[in-house]
Amino acid sequence: MQTRFDLIVLGAGPAGATAALVAARAGLRVALIDKAVFPRDKLCGGLITGRCLSHLAALSAPPLPDTLTRHERLAFYRGGALLGEMTDSPPLHLTTRLSLDHHLLTLALEAGAVDLTGTRLREIGAGQVTLENGTLLGFSALIGADGVQSIVARHLFGASFDKAKIGFALETEAPPAPQEPIRIDFGAAHWGYGWRFPKPESTTIGIGGLHARNPQIRADMMRYLSELGAPKALRIKGHFLPFGDFRRIPGRGAILLAGDAAGLVDPITGEGIGHAILSGHDAAKAVTEALAAGTPESALRRYRRALGPLHRGLRHANLLRPLIFSDQTSPYFARLFHDSTTARQRYMALLAGEIEYPELLLLTLRRLPLRLLRGGMLSRRAASPPASGSGS
Repeated sequence: MQTRFDLIVLGAGPAGATAALVAARAGLRVALIDKAVFPRDKLCGGLITGRCLSHLAALSAPPLPDTLTRHERLAFYRGGALLGEMTDSPPLHLTTRLSLDHHLLTLALEAGAVDLTGTRLREIGAGQVTLENGTLLGFSALIGADGVQSIVARHLFGASFDKAKIGFALETEAPPAPQEPIRIDFGAAHWGYGWRFPKPESTTIGIGGLHARNPQIRADMMRYLSELGAPKALRIKGHFLPFGDFRRIPGRGAILLAGDAAGLVDPITGEGIGHAILSGHDAAKAVTEALAAGTPESALRRYRRALGPLHRGLRHANLLRPLIFSDQTSPYFARLFHDSTTARQRYMALLAGEIEYPELLLLTLRRLPLRLLRGGMLSRRAASPPASGSGS
């Protein structure tokens, strides 16, 4: 016997919980499925930008005050050398996914979403899913917010991500260091960066970059931990990251992808939580409008239109990415960051949601030597790494 829902959301992280919250508030019958039982730990830097806070405020779902740690100091490094420190920038906040995800899930359930967390999915079929225990659930629409290794993306496209373009990160939790600033290390990994995020209970330390360019990422992580003076006996976890490799068509008909499943991670700032929340909102709104119009298959068209500005921002980020991370131009970008207070301020304004990428891109292009630009540093070859190596 089949239980019918207007919308099934797979994945109860920020994207999925937001989608379930928005759809349930709109009056849809929603099921929220996740294999985990919440609250649950999830290793994540937990950076909450001003842009992310604005998305949460629009949902009337601000994080609980005691789940956020405010920071106003941010230090930038490259190769162990300080590029500059910001002390008067827009504030950033750090959180743990245990508290944030549970908060958003609670709001979704209070809005009326049916709680199917702690439940594994066996199969996705035509208009229905089968749970591990054999239960059949029918749907008019499905949102896959089930992370970078998305089952829904694999169902739609045969693979969750492009192995040649995917990113990979290693992270660990070190002892707390509350007096330290947030730290970003450009180049700690090839075509990537390192980070140190101090929180009251611990300090999240990690490095991430393009998977294909980092065959020795574990050794790089150990060097980075040593550079930061972190203990050696730490538990290190790895996970894939869709660094800017977003899906231009994030779904098919009434089946949509949101958050990491749609590749919505900024390749420069690493922002993913804010994009997950925004995409969860937009996906749920698209489904709600499509079902109200009696045309579930129009959900993807509506969703793509809503995601236009976010996709445009990620395209701009991908244009700037080779200038920051390629071997030829990264020294010039580092010099710009070191010498220019304006560059650092605009980076922070970007994180705060006060400006978008074109302004930072134009500033960088104006400062780079013309010979580098004429040498084809913005070519497709520079932006597309070879598919080789292993990040494990």
